Amino acid sequence: MRQKRIAAIHDISGFGKCSLTVVLPILSAAGIETSVMPTAVLSTHTGGLGKCTYRDLTEDMRDYAAHWKSLNLSFDALYTGFLGSAEQIGIVSDIVDDFRTSDTLVMVDPVLADNGKLYATCTPEMAHGMKTLCKKADLIVPNLTEAAFLLGEEFYDGPYDRAYIEGVLHRLSDMGPRLVVLTGVWFSPGLLGAAGLDRDTGRITYAFSPRIEGAYHGTGDIFGSVLLAGLLNEMSLRDAMQLAVDFTCGSIRRTREAGTDRRFGVNFEAGLPRFMEELGLFPVNYRVAR
Repeated sequence: MRQKRIAAIHDISGFGKCSLTVVLPILSAAGIETSVMPTAVLSTHTGGLGKCTYRDLTEDMRDYAAHWKSLNLSFDALYTGFLGSAEQIGIVSDIVDDFRTSDTLVMVDPVLADNGKLYATCTPEMAHGMKTLCKKADLIVPNLTEAAFLLGEEFYDGPYDRAYIEGVLHRLSDMGPRLVVLTGVWFSPGLLGAAGLDRDTGRITYAFSPRIEGAYHGTGDIFGSVLLAGLLNEMSLRDAMQLAVDFTCGSIRRTREAGTDRRFGVNFEAGLPRFMEELGLFPVNYRVAR
């Protein structure tokens, strides 16, 4: 069977597991060929590890894409995450136009904000540009803060009710994407997860796991990568969402139990064998014959 290929357009942080350092191993473990286009190179992520180095790669991105185009490359999915400027958002929008085919899934993780605020690196201009990019997507994966910015609505914290969450899903889908997965959804203190809408069927589904208190870096990138891996391995949206929720929460739980510094990212690596088994790639008790 033909191996599927993804183009992942994210930054790369040398330390602190997030962005391409989690996207690439998760998608590769899922049996998917993953081509990467770095938007920036950082010594660490920006979440409390001191002043990091930052190499902006905006000037390289168009030439990068042109080289790929000259090779007649095609992709089963285009997957975008952190973008460093409004200019990069415009470049990625052009890349979508250049590489999209009728069989390409365009997934946008609109990395803009959390806890009611834009990230320090994001400007109102970027929030507007991200809205334009989301209109071109087949699938978007915002958290509730990002959803509020995309919709021009005021953010409020949970607990939420189903009517509010389902209204947000429909309003986001009205922007253009046929699939919407909203993260950070909770109706009661003990459970946290995601809500998804498939506009073609009108079906709304939920996926939850026991809540683990605390903020952990890189979990959004993990969730998005597992979700996409599930979809490209022919899972339903509901099953891919639950796989992503369980994998992410398992990674957080493992890290919390080990007492690892939260800033360093979560232990997703130990969950990869089980993840591969759940995708049907090999049994979890598989051993290489010597």
